[in-house]
Order: sequence, then C-alpha cells, then structure tokens
Amino acid sequence: MPPKRIVITGAPGTGKTVIIKELENLGYYCYHEIIRDMTAEAKKVEATPKQVSNPLVFVKDPMEFNKQLISGRKQHYDHSQIIKESLCFFDRGIPDVLAYMDFFGQEYPESFKNIGTDNRYDHIFILPPWKSIYISDNERLESFEEAQELHKHLSHTYKNLGYHPIIVPKAPIAERTSFVLENIG
Repeated sequence: MPPKRIVITGAPGTGKTVIIKELENLGYYCYHEIIRDMTAEAKKVEATPKQVSNPLVFVKDPMEFNKQLISGRKQHYDHSQIIKESLCFFDRGIPDVLAYMDFFGQEYPESFKNIGTDNRYDHIFILPPWKSIYISDNERLESFEEAQELHKHLSHTYKNLGYHPIIVPKAPIAERTSFVLENIG
C-alpha cells in the first residue's frame, strides 16, 4: 500500500523548505523542491539583466520549462508509490505548476490538468505569505506582493481540483511542523 502523500505548498518564502527539512530530520521521507535547481540552471543559460520574477518570465520557452517541472514532480509522485514508508512529504505538488501558469497568464494543455487530477495527494498544507520571514534570493525572484497573489492562485487551483488545503499558522518551525503532523490523521 502506498504511503499517505502530503504536500507542503505556499507562495515563495513562506517556510515550506524549512518544514520539509525539519520533517526529514524527524525521519520522514521527503521529496525536495526541484524548481530552485531549474531556476539556477535557467539563469546560467538565459541570463538577462531584467530577471525580476519567476523563471517563467525570462526563459525562452516557458512551456518546455513547465513540461520539465511537471515531469519532475510526476516522477516524485510515481516514486512515492514504491517506497516502503507510511507517510511521505512533498515540497510542492503537481498542481503548483498549474497555479503558477495561471498566475503568469500562460495557457496549458488539458494533459497538464489531467496529471494534476489523476495523481491525488492525501493532504495539502498551505503556508500563507508572511512578510517578516520573506527573503528574496538568487532563485526566489518574486516580490512579496507577487507572493501574496501566488498564494491566492495556489489556494484556488487546489480547491478547483477538489482539495481542501489546510492553512498552516504562522509560528516557529517546530510548532508548524507539529501542526502538520497532528493534522494528517
């Protein structure tokens, strides 16, 4: 029987990766976000002086970038079906790709939505934007205002796919991690 699949999602800079690392430190199986490496690589190949937002804004072929991203997340999902764990956690899920494409006004094929619909997670935890912890860096290119809008798109996308995202309260990492563990049933 495959493990329960739990997504930790939210806009950039909300603390997802820190929670994933904490869960991993506690011995849980975790899938790490892949877009940071993809963004770093895209910046090397397609460097422009106007990199002010998500890589979807500056890559030459946003659809190809998204195909690679959704494929990587699908590989994580597929791998989760064969691991011998009772729980596994994902730093973002397949539907995040759709939310970002919606945010940037990019059309996507029905097959993208089908991947999001056909590969179901058991729980979705969404971290709200939190200005006091938000930091922009070389791979997190969005402004805090964009992060707030992305949060809306993420919530909307997951709800449209039939999920009921649980909002993780703003709190220290240990409390946020405990909240997730207590709410997976």
